[in-house]
Amino acid sequence: AAGSKAFSAGLDVKDVEGMELGEIRDFLTLAREAYMSVERMKIPVIAAINGMALGGGLELALCCDIRFCSKEATLGQPEINLGIIPGGGGTQRLPRLIGPSRAKALLFSGEIIDAEKALELGILDRVFEGPKLMDETLGFASKLAEKPRVALQMMKAAVDNGLRMDLPTALQYESECFIITFLSEDGREGLRSFVERRKPQFKDK
Repeated sequence: AAGSKAFSAGLDVKDVEGMELGEIRDFLTLAREAYMSVERMKIPVIAAINGMALGGGLELALCCDIRFCSKEATLGQPEINLGIIPGGGGTQRLPRLIGPSRAKALLFSGEIIDAEKALELGILDRVFEGPKLMDETLGFASKLAEKPRVALQMMKAAVDNGLRMDLPTALQYESECFIITFLSEDGREGLRSFVERRKPQFKDK
């Protein structure tokens, strides 16, 4: 989350204009690693977008598991208007999220869209009035924090890693993730508490 003016307005053109080949390669490598560090976090990551999420800002939001947004926000990948393309994953993560055709329409045009349109396209998960955004985001995060951590981590791993596999391999991977949760202390406790008709006491083990 950031201030009401911008979640992240993306690249500061003045910082990179004039970079030579070696410099821009290093810059892109650093940016890619930073974005992937967010994407690879074992726990769910929620973006609270209150303001502009343009270029690299939208690319950062795409690395998150869930995206909540204020109605006043705007989103887009306007790099085409500068004669370049997104360099932080926009051409890869956006098509995987909303499909190639819809992603290409945004990428080719450089159109900046409002939150309702982004919700319709599937870029966002929920949209709120600006003053409610952080309360809603933190409330949802609190609910996730109450879930058993091992199961939550395995759930994220099953989805994220499975999407990179063919279906038979992914289904086998899901089974392995299931076994880890089934044999965990929390898995045993959850099943036992269901049989005993009581609230489970999870220990994140």
